[in-house]
Order: sequence, then structure tokens, then C-alpha cells
Amino acid sequence: MTSYLIGLVGSGIGPSLTPDLHQREADHHGLRYLYRRIDIDGLGLGAAEAGELVRGARRFGYDGLNITHPCKQTVIPHLDGLSADAAALGAVNTVVFDGDRAIGHNTDWSGFAQSFARGLKDAPARRVVQLGAGGAGAAVAHALLTLGVDRVTLVDTDPERAAALAGALAGRFGPARAGAADSGRLAELLAGADGLVHATPTGMARHPGLPLSVELLRPHLWVADLVYRPLVTELIGRARALGCRTLDGAGMAVFQAADAFRLFTGREPDTERMLAHMTTLVTA
Repeated sequence: MTSYLIGLVGSGIGPSLTPDLHQREADHHGLRYLYRRIDIDGLGLGAAEAGELVRGARRFGYDGLNITHPCKQTVIPHLDGLSADAAALGAVNTVVFDGDRAIGHNTDWSGFAQSFARGLKDAPARRVVQLGAGGAGAAVAHALLTLGVDRVTLVDTDPERAAALAGALAGRFGPARAGAADSGRLAELLAGADGLVHATPTGMARHPGLPLSVELLRPHLWVADLVYRPLVTELIGRARALGCRTLDGAGMAVFQAADAFRLFTGREPDTERMLAHMTTLVTA
């Protein structure tokens, strides 16, 4: 029986369902698949030590790693190569060990693109406001522009990070397609937007709350949240109560996991089966 040893590197990853998604799909393929959580909090490490974990995983025979908050960008200098998508995005969520080489990939952007196409296929998407410009935010903004959104405006607690990401996106997609703005302009921006994407940790079990004032939401907005644990975040719940169309984080979580599973194993995952698994896991 073919075997794989995979790890998830990040902070506060105890509630992550990614290991369960991978292992259940591997069972259907008849694979021996061990997926371990490597929580930097428990190890007393910071995001800057992500490289040490990559080197250690390679020494201990891991076949690959998934990388999550806050290591998606700090891990890059410690890799031997990047896929074209990861290089363009400047963020890695999947590392494949290929012989002596550690190659970084990004399946976050493709995961969000597939989820959006499935859950908000006919939604208007000329102008989108996105909260969060970190590793996941970079992937999602790239996905939105690839899907044909006219303009994405980024708002982040770190204005320099938002400006840097907007500049990188403008370089790839054109200067009119991406910009950055101060949070003080949220009311103005959302009044003229078709959709809001939330790409920060706020709303997770360890980071409860809302990323913005609910008074800024309007029924005409669609709202997409990357958080999937809990599945109905406070943001999604409030948006639905107002009549907004919503997209929870489950779809992105499944599709990015499926794309990573394909990279790790070379096997074709059944995404419908994985979506059904996710439904079971989040309601358990």
C-alpha cells in the first residue's frame, strides 16, 4: 500500500479540518495517509521559524506540507523553488518534497475561484472590497481578478501591506484593477461595491467577532468569508439576516485541499465527495 506523511504548519490549527479531509479522501483511494498538525504555538515558535520546520520535515521523511496563517509568506525564502502561481502571489500554502527539493505551490487561489464559481456564479462582481491583504488575501484577490472582477480594493490593518499587494496585482492585471484604501473609507467603498470578501482570521473560534461594523452592510452586497470554523461566522450570520447573498469558507477549504491532495499524491480527488465530507465534519 502506498503511504504518505503530510503535515500542516501554522498557528492555532487544532480546529482545522484539512487533515480529516485529506485522510478521508486518501481512504477512498486505498492510501496509507498520515496527516499531522505542526502547531507553532505549541512548539513555542513564531512565523519566522517556518523554515526550520520545513527543513525538519524533509529530514524526517515528510512527503509534503500544507502551510497556513501566519507562515504563508515567511516560508518562501526557505524553499528551493516555487510554482508560477506561488511566485506571482508571493504566498505558499502547499509544499511538495521532490527528492532534495522543497517546492512551494498555492492552491488557495484556485480553491477560492472554484468555490466562488460554484456558490456565487451569477453574482454581479464589478467592484469588490476585500478585508485582509496577507497570504490568503493575496490568493483571493488574484482569484477575483482572474475571474473577471473589474476592480478589487484592499483594506488591511497594515496599510503598507495593502498598498504592496495592490501594486503587485496592478502589475499583473493592470493599474485600474486593484487599489488600496484606508479603513476610514469603508462606508464609501461598500456603498458602491457589489461584494465584500473577508480574508482575515477574525471570526475564527480563537478570534471571535466582526471584522467591520455591521451597519456598513447592505442587502445588495454579497459577502464571502474565508473562515469555515465556525461555518456560520458572525459576519455571515449578520449578512444573511440583512438579506445578503453569502459564501461561507467551506468551499474554498475543500477545493484548496483537493488541489493540494492532487499535488501530494498524483491522484484525482473527488471534490463532490470531499464537499460531502466537509458537511459531515462541520455539523458533527
